[in-house]
Amino acid sequence: MKEISTYADKFTNPRDFAIEVAWLALFDALGCAIASTKIPECMLHVGSLVPGITCEPGVMIPGTDLRVDPLSAAFSTGSLIRWSDFSDSWVAIETGHPSDNIGAILAAAEYANIAGGGTARTPLTVNDVLVGMIKAYEIQGVLGLNNSLSQHGLDHASFVRVASAAVTSKLIGGGHPEICSAVSHAWCDGHPLRIYRQSPNVGPRKSWAGPDAAARGLQLAFLALKGEPACGSVIADPVWGLEKRILNEKKLSLPRPLDSYVMENIVFKAAYPGVIHAQTALEAAIKLHPEVHLKLSQIKQINIWSYGTAIRIASKSGLLNNPADRDHCLQYMVAFGLIHGTLTEKDFSDPAAQDCRIDELRNKMMVQEDPEFSKDFLNPEIRSCSNGVQVIFADGTATSRINIDQPVGHAGRINEAMRFLETKLIQNLSAGFSVPVVDSILKLYGNPQKRRNTPVSAFLKTFSIG
Repeated sequence: MKEISTYADKFTNPRDFAIEVAWLALFDALGCAIASTKIPECMLHVGSLVPGITCEPGVMIPGTDLRVDPLSAAFSTGSLIRWSDFSDSWVAIETGHPSDNIGAILAAAEYANIAGGGTARTPLTVNDVLVGMIKAYEIQGVLGLNNSLSQHGLDHASFVRVASAAVTSKLIGGGHPEICSAVSHAWCDGHPLRIYRQSPNVGPRKSWAGPDAAARGLQLAFLALKGEPACGSVIADPVWGLEKRILNEKKLSLPRPLDSYVMENIVFKAAYPGVIHAQTALEAAIKLHPEVHLKLSQIKQINIWSYGTAIRIASKSGLLNNPADRDHCLQYMVAFGLIHGTLTEKDFSDPAAQDCRIDELRNKMMVQEDPEFSKDFLNPEIRSCSNGVQVIFADGTATSRINIDQPVGHAGRINEAMRFLETKLIQNLSAGFSVPVVDSILKLYGNPQKRRNTPVSAFLKTFSIG
């Protein structure tokens, strides 16, 4: 707890490469948010948490004309970013989505500028947001390297709450004592069941659970600044501590020093949406599409080789109830890739899922664990998401087995990912903004000097309506 708090308080000068990747991650996330404003189900979660309540001057929600309190802004912005499962991801024993923290970070930074208005305090800039992102990504991601909540039936959103509590405490003016208090209470909070990510209960909560945790982290930061004392033994208390009561006496640990490792190795969903564990399987299926799409009726079996975590989380048979269920289904994504040679956010919708060929192919799939894939997934120096796909036809012929180790947005393929990320950004921005607004955002995107000095409020206004 002290190590996390000291890092959040004192770490101020990350490597230039980490700042560059954070810049990509910020625009990638905000592009996802703008596209989500066109999804009615998502917009039900956007705005003041209490209907009819207004807040002036309020914190802006990107892609809208709304100004709300900081907690509602954190939840709303985070939900917009996360909704279509197209924002960045982290590959570790406990996978997750560090971009879930961005809504809380932006809300805290803008609130700090509003609250400090008219004083001598220097306004927080986009660079402060980028440094905050690096810290939140690092805390959440390093915790996930060897501390598994999912093995205890719990959700990784707890790590989001801890990260957001630490970073937002600093942004709104807290020092080490306040940060430590907020972090301790983030550990005190109940740790959510991951039941809403698993069939048959998969639903919209999967898309707002992380943002909800981030907003709660910000709430705890505000409480800490009011003088809330820390719960100093929350992790290691021998009777009531987290390790004793939640982790079955397994020690919580930080397996590497906190720096900028996670941001520098983040995995972007550069080309395709959907669960990170199925990205390479989808890519393999797309490579096989030209060979199989005219012979779908002749397919006898589809073999998929994967790793243990992917099978546990994303391998699903039977009925898929909604888009949130489908975008976490390995077999659905492979089937769609084989049939169409691509996959977009809309392809998880109910109309797209009505194509009977999808379930026909799913029923022919055999998913099996490749021990080497599982080993490489657990190796922090490799962090692979390997999948292999092969199609066997009724006449006994077969395609080659296509193995892909890393998705296109992996750090090892970042140069390849750049063109996908820019195309994705333009498409997402164009869903919500006119051509002149898109052009102005792209100019900011390409101006490194200006971006560092832009106050947070001015930056957010670029992404807002009205």
